[in-house]
Amino acid sequence: MDDINLRNYAYLGDAVWELFIREKTILQTNNSKKLHKITTELVKTDFQSNLLHNLGDYLTEEEQEIVRKARNLPIPVGRRHIQTQYRQATAFETLIGLWYTKDKSRLDFVLKIIETEWLN
Repeated sequence: MDDINLRNYAYLGDAVWELFIREKTILQTNNSKKLHKITTELVKTDFQSNLLHNLGDYLTEEEQEIVRKARNLPIPVGRRHIQTQYRQATAFETLIGLWYTKDKSRLDFVLKIIETEWLN
């Protein structure tokens, strides 16, 4: 994990998560306004924060340590009003980015859990 810092994993994880969600939501409607609303609800900070909380039992000790470190990253000033949720969402995105880079089978496993448990 030394080659990429946690903030960059989060940056990548944000893109991977949004693409995953867009692949799911395009099947739900042809109306672009509805599509945007559905998609934004699933990529919002509070949704990602809740997902991370719900995934807690599925995470290894190493992954929980990454979550702890990612939650402690400095927060942009504009995000301070939702600091706790933002930190959790950043940790979630960090895991997504890390799995995408280092362990795609683990990413697929977790995304399948999310799809089955919380996206239906």
